[in-house]
Amino acid sequence: MNKLILPALLLLTVVFPSKGQTPDDMMKNANKFYQDGQIELAVHAYEKILAEGYESGALYFNLGNSYFKSGKLGYAIYNYEKGLKIQPNDEDLAYNLKIANARSADKITEVPKLFIISWWEGLITAFSVTGWSVIVIIFYLLLLTCIAVYLLVRRSKLQRIAFMGGSVLLALLVLMVFMLFARIGRESSTNYGIMLSPSYSVKISPDLKSNDAFVIHEGIKFVIEDHVGDWSKIRLVDGKVGWVQKDSLGQI
Repeated sequence: MNKLILPALLLLTVVFPSKGQTPDDMMKNANKFYQDGQIELAVHAYEKILAEGYESGALYFNLGNSYFKSGKLGYAIYNYEKGLKIQPNDEDLAYNLKIANARSADKITEVPKLFIISWWEGLITAFSVTGWSVIVIIFYLLLLTCIAVYLLVRRSKLQRIAFMGGSVLLALLVLMVFMLFARIGRESSTNYGIMLSPSYSVKISPDLKSNDAFVIHEGIKFVIEDHVGDWSKIRLVDGKVGWVQKDSLGQI
């Protein structure tokens, strides 16, 4: 957790700066609080940047580090997870998330999945939506190149090579497009959450008066399956299901 905080490289989602400050200025101020050991001020400053509509892997990394230092494990894990959703291959985020997860009080064994399911999930999550989009564009450009060679070059041998290469690229392009939409579908259909409360008694139904199903602690990750009013239905990796109040969790 002693890695240096990342520079202020923000993905601009709103073009209105706060009180004339640029996103980099706001980030530098927050970083200064962090480096000076004023962790609560750093948390407030990073959260203010998010409230202005800016986000980046670096911002979530620094905010996660600040929450970790302040002892709020659930919030730290939540922000690392948010950062990895933007930058899934970021080694710093993955490393700090691993350390934070090791501090979690809940050690839950995941229900084993069929090999084919694990293989498929690993394949479509190998790249982010952006990554799959880039791959699709590359294959599309290569296909256009083969088509151009076939139409413009008069040598029959090169035309045959271009035709065969184009056929293979077309099949691969269709496959890559399918993988892209599978990745998009996975992100849009599966909602994950992180428990933020230090300890929480999960209910068997969306009612404070209902019986407790089980107890979970801050930092645990789960799938959000449904919503009823101010309640969310969650499923743990071991298959346990219950209801928690929405304000007790952070949705990724």
